[in-house]
Amino acid sequence: LELLRLFDSFLDGASLTTDVDTRSFEKAHQAFANDIMVVGDQNGRGRHRSKSWPPEGGVVNWWHSKIMSAMIILHEANGVVAVAKPAGLATQAAVGIPSVEAWARRALAEKPPLAYLGVPHRLDRAVSGVLLLAVTPRAARQLSRQFERREVQKTYLAVVTPPPDVEQFSAGSAEWRDYVAKIPDEPRGRILATGKGGQEAVTQVRVVHRGDGAGWWLLELQPLTGRMHQLRLQSSARGMPVVGDLLYGGPPLPDGLGGSGDVKSAPILLHAWKIAYRDPETGETVEITAPLPTDWPAGASP
Repeated sequence: LELLRLFDSFLDGASLTTDVDTRSFEKAHQAFANDIMVVGDQNGRGRHRSKSWPPEGGVVNWWHSKIMSAMIILHEANGVVAVAKPAGLATQAAVGIPSVEAWARRALAEKPPLAYLGVPHRLDRAVSGVLLLAVTPRAARQLSRQFERREVQKTYLAVVTPPPDVEQFSAGSAEWRDYVAKIPDEPRGRILATGKGGQEAVTQVRVVHRGDGAGWWLLELQPLTGRMHQLRLQSSARGMPVVGDLLYGGPPLPDGLGGSGDVKSAPILLHAWKIAYRDPETGETVEITAPLPTDWPAGASP
């Protein structure tokens, strides 16, 4: 995650000489010393500076070799490829910017000729978990239709702050219904008081773990609609934002989990855990599970 943030600073046009936290020196040095970075001085103090940017072979090649190895193929069948996306990586991005789509074009090109790649499914950059891709037009059409008809079942896990109103979960579960809208010219949304000008967002919620005084709860979230930042908005509106979600008022990630002040790229503790869809060829239900990130809090597992 530290590597993701360092690389983001370069892509965003930040200075190549930047103050960094002393604790990150050793990690960054180990990763970059043989490639492009010198971190600190002999005593481990100072600043990090690029020696040769962009690296030989280009930024994208370097990125793929260092970061894209975190991508995992979970399932391949009948034109559908399910992958585990790491937090901090965009689903799609402009040419030259690392993304799942860019990784897929490289990784899948090594298999029998890749003539088509569709991206009928997306996850926020800050979110980890299972993501569906299509490598045939038929699979892309079938998956897109299933998403449009709300036939795909998605299950997320979220580590959130404890709710101020515990009674809303007296039965251990709840249904959230809201109207949401995108804020013009901003990469975020908001909850509306009425339905005018918004879209309905519906989510089934189950409490998995109440944290035992640890300062967080673990929720299982099943969105029945697919609105922008739906789960992040709805949880925040109820006083229980996702941990790490600075964009919607969440607390920073605990020490050691890669927290960052960059609301665009900072990972959050929201994970696309399971997805179930109908196979484009057989019509049978296929369920894919993405393992939790290894750096999630101890005990925050279903």
